[in-house]
Amino acid sequence: MTVMTDAKQDGGARPWLDHYLPGVPAEFEVEAVGTLVDLFRSSVKAFAERPAFESFGAQLTYRQVADAADAFTSWLQQRGLAKGDRVALMMPNVLAFPAAMFGALCGGYTVVNVNPLYTPRELIHQLNDSGARILVVLENFAHTVQEALPSLKLDAIVVASPGDLMGLKGLVVNAVSRHVKKAVPSYRIAQSVSFASALAAGRRSPPRPVAVAQGDLAFLQYTGGTTGVSKGAMLTHANVAANVEQSYLWFNAGNPPEDRPVMVTALPLYHIFALTACCMYTLKSGGCALLIANPRDIDGFVRTLKGTRFTRFSGVNTLYNALAHHPDIGSLDFSHLAFSVSGGMATQLAVAKKWKAITGKPILEGYGLSETSPTVTTNPANLAEFSGTIGYPMPSTDVRIRDALGHDLPPGTPGELCVKGPQVMPGYWNRPEETAKVMTDDGFFRTGDIAIMLPDGQFKIVDRAKDMILVSGFNVYPNEVEDVLALHAKVLEAAVVGMPDEGSGERVVAYVVKRDESLTEDELRAFAREQLAAYKVPKTVVFREALPKTNVGKVLRRALREEASSPA
Repeated sequence: MTVMTDAKQDGGARPWLDHYLPGVPAEFEVEAVGTLVDLFRSSVKAFAERPAFESFGAQLTYRQVADAADAFTSWLQQRGLAKGDRVALMMPNVLAFPAAMFGALCGGYTVVNVNPLYTPRELIHQLNDSGARILVVLENFAHTVQEALPSLKLDAIVVASPGDLMGLKGLVVNAVSRHVKKAVPSYRIAQSVSFASALAAGRRSPPRPVAVAQGDLAFLQYTGGTTGVSKGAMLTHANVAANVEQSYLWFNAGNPPEDRPVMVTALPLYHIFALTACCMYTLKSGGCALLIANPRDIDGFVRTLKGTRFTRFSGVNTLYNALAHHPDIGSLDFSHLAFSVSGGMATQLAVAKKWKAITGKPILEGYGLSETSPTVTTNPANLAEFSGTIGYPMPSTDVRIRDALGHDLPPGTPGELCVKGPQVMPGYWNRPEETAKVMTDDGFFRTGDIAIMLPDGQFKIVDRAKDMILVSGFNVYPNEVEDVLALHAKVLEAAVVGMPDEGSGERVVAYVVKRDESLTEDELRAFAREQLAAYKVPKTVVFREALPKTNVGKVLRRALREEASSPA
């Protein structure tokens, strides 16, 4: 049983507690939450015959996921892995992912989530840095592994397919992937084993019981690499289980109980947002995660949603924007939708308004990072209209806005957002110096994000410190400029970066994807001048067919800066 403290008992230093919904506690007892293995086993026992995951129209019940997970645990044990060894997963959202992940976690191993779109160089760094002994890769990306193989130190490679765990339907799914879509480049990995064969071998004997503790490492969650060398955030069972509990307490207080919730899971499970918010939280709720293997195929995504009764939606700004402008979005049934959540990047007002008009539900924006498992703050679950804030801190979470010297700043003053709570990582894998840079003496994690606290305890992100543009001594925050540009009716997407300028130090450069080809630079700059101070107006506008994005759709400003600074 989770022990809680009433939010109303501590409103002084943490003003947000006075605005918690009834039933949301100020604190909860982390020890009572247990591990992710406890969470998984409890859900399997309670919801054994309910669907837990759906992919390409095929479903796995909780019991079936557990059976596959047990088989994979047994196979890993047969390979001689010791508790704490690392198992890397390099897959998009297919049924093999949760089976392999829970199999590794239940065996006491640490899961290393790998972006399947990585280049061989990136893959080599992550696998060697983590010391992974086993890699499970979807066959569509096995050619990358083949290229990297001479530089890897793996004990075994398991090759999964999109149709794994689907029975006869899986044969059709695999045939379409391999021969119709031709989505599997040729590869040759000697002595690799198929995921199906690994499960078959594992089923020959039950797994040996393993004692998993809250302090054990559950995941090495590598940062995206957009800010430098990719580092592994060490997330314990307690970190992630606590964040699941925080979400459960938060959203269950503001919404009536859902009958068999279905979470649209378009964000990849190897990303911390989907891992916690879509997978773990949904399992705790007894729901089903609708896995979307390729959310970039918006046409296919919409077709999948047409045949699904979904109740929860998660995404990032670019995904919501793409869906909102799809010609068939009006044909989807949003009548069962309880809430939509957004994170990963700033949600733009224009996108939020469009989504609310289509679905009748506002976007609940949250904030988090890989290092915080991820959720730090989120909007209240009963939000009526998009707020433009990242909401209030979660239970048992303290957030401060601090200056460069570490002093707390008053409400309304921009500074670095710093967070303390049970969801905060103990540090970076094998990088004590990097850990020391981000952890304060009083136990706060320095996020590197610039934010302000509002008088009621809500927080609002101003921008990433590294993305701030300094024009003639004035601070320009790209999020603000992007939000204004996105309001123009002829703009589909916009990204803003700073570039060196002899006269002003830096100048504002906007990269824009048109919705209407008649849009001109002069028209857009005139629109910006109506709503922005002169120094914030883009000095240069570059029109593009698309913007560079990460695997979850987050715009890569760094790539745009590099492009702008490269010689023509």
